[in-house]
Amino acid sequence: MINLEKIKKVHFIGVGGIGISAIARMLSLEGKEITGSDSSLSPVTIELENMGIKVYEGHDAWNVTDDIDLIVRTIAVPDENPEVAEAMKLNIPVISYPEMLGIVSKDKYTIAVSGTHGKTTTTAMIAKILKDNDLDPTVIVGSMLKEEKSNFISGKGPYLVVEACEYRRSFLNIHPRMVVITNIDEDHLDYFKDLKDIQSAFGEFAGKLRSEDYLIADVLNENVRPVVSDIDAKLVDYSSYREMSFELGVFGDYNKSNAGAAIAVAHALGITPRKAAESLKDFKGTWRRQELKGETKSGAIVYDDYAHHPTEIKATLDALRKKYPTEKIIVAFQPHLYSRTRDHIKEFAGAFTNANKILLAPIYAAREKNDGTISSEILRDEMLAHSEDVQVFNSFTDLTVYASETLVKGDIFVTMGAGNIYEVGEKLLDL
Repeated sequence: MINLEKIKKVHFIGVGGIGISAIARMLSLEGKEITGSDSSLSPVTIELENMGIKVYEGHDAWNVTDDIDLIVRTIAVPDENPEVAEAMKLNIPVISYPEMLGIVSKDKYTIAVSGTHGKTTTTAMIAKILKDNDLDPTVIVGSMLKEEKSNFISGKGPYLVVEACEYRRSFLNIHPRMVVITNIDEDHLDYFKDLKDIQSAFGEFAGKLRSEDYLIADVLNENVRPVVSDIDAKLVDYSSYREMSFELGVFGDYNKSNAGAAIAVAHALGITPRKAAESLKDFKGTWRRQELKGETKSGAIVYDDYAHHPTEIKATLDALRKKYPTEKIIVAFQPHLYSRTRDHIKEFAGAFTNANKILLAPIYAAREKNDGTISSEILRDEMLAHSEDVQVFNSFTDLTVYASETLVKGDIFVTMGAGNIYEVGEKLLDL
């Protein structure tokens, strides 16, 4: 069993990951010596270095020294990684980020926000409500909070608010006292067999709650209902909070649903729904979630959004179309993972109906290898049954040049996807 009080030096492999970097920040603020490595440097690693954390570019056995007490790795880092292999040679304990999250959550009243969509925004909303009501939470979120300019808030109160990911059943490492399930949808089918398999993971997670704990869920959701029916914890249906009349600092029906879940959490902790809703009036959102980036030289408005699943894409574009009913919406979309693109190709094809033009970048591989069965060209051919104007680009450079030459004043340009497609919007704005 890892005793964090006795740990002095920790090395993080894959430290640029948005969740694992929050743990690195937390331990650094606690006075521990932190180092990290990642395959490439990024805005996240630059922020870590600004805190005084040494970050190595690339993975090398030399990065692991015998004075390190603990290695934490992302779940994407295999045993064959040279730093993991060196740690094992030196008998340094190696644990995953989810396992580390389990250690951190054990001694806190942990509010774990799970769900296929909306986790990040809901976590950020809960964080803001608790902060505004002087509950001083510790927060680990899968994005950068606009107000904090960080993915981590160090609080002195009893509450830990954490985003809980279902991939590979990672969230089962967490010790929750309150679980939020925003929704359940088919995703991560490179790991899960089907929807029932996904539901079984959520059921196991919710089953960790005791009778005095809370489960916050939309019991009207047909994919959620079977999961929550036999749980011992106090079940709170957040759909009634969603129907409250309140103003939001962000737009879209899905954000109103996220807000309903956050208000339900606050009410369970003793904050009145009215006070909780008041806190969300000036909620500014998070990095890469419906983020307004600026205006190009030609006068086009640039947004960026992390949406990478058909349900998320449709919800985001529905919200943008309501906000901009007559404007031309151009989406630069980078599909995320070969498996997700292949498994949901029909759903992706129909998710962009509110866009006037779709510009497809190459698929972002992340942890996967290309087996040749799927490509952006194949996706384009499916999309043309639903959308008139779909084009494929071989590089960000080609896509950026095309956008810079064709965007005009009043156009809404959206970079979309879980990879690095946001760079296109930033290049456009730099021009």
